[in-house]
Order: sequence, then structure tokens, then C-alpha cells
Amino acid sequence: MAAKDEKDLTVTDICRILQISRRTFYEWRAKGRAPRCKRIPNGELRVRRAEFDRWYDNCEDAA
Repeated sequence: MAAKDEKDLTVTDICRILQISRRTFYEWRAKGRAPRCKRIPNGELRVRRAEFDRWYDNCEDAA
């Protein structure tokens, strides 16, 4: 089980953090650009915090 600071993020959490709409998140997901998700038994998506952090770090632009 994940530690409290390693909790899984919901789609709502991710959208709030990135200041994007749910539509944008699902468009990124369809294009393979969103962080890896897991589907829990009730059908909702979750993203492990460590996976989100890794994905976000890889979004850095070298400009």
C-alpha cells in the first residue's frame, strides 16, 4: 500500500495541478501523451504520484 505522501492522483487532481480541462487530459491520453493510468474496479482512473512526477519531469523543454 502506498504511503500517504505517495497517494494516487485522480483525473480531477491532475487537471487541477496542470490547470487543464478534463477534455484536454483525455485528449492527451488518447494520443499517448498523458501519464500512465490504472483503472480501479469502479472504472475511475488513478495515476501513482511517482508516475506523475516522472512524467512531469520528462515534460521539461530544453529551450
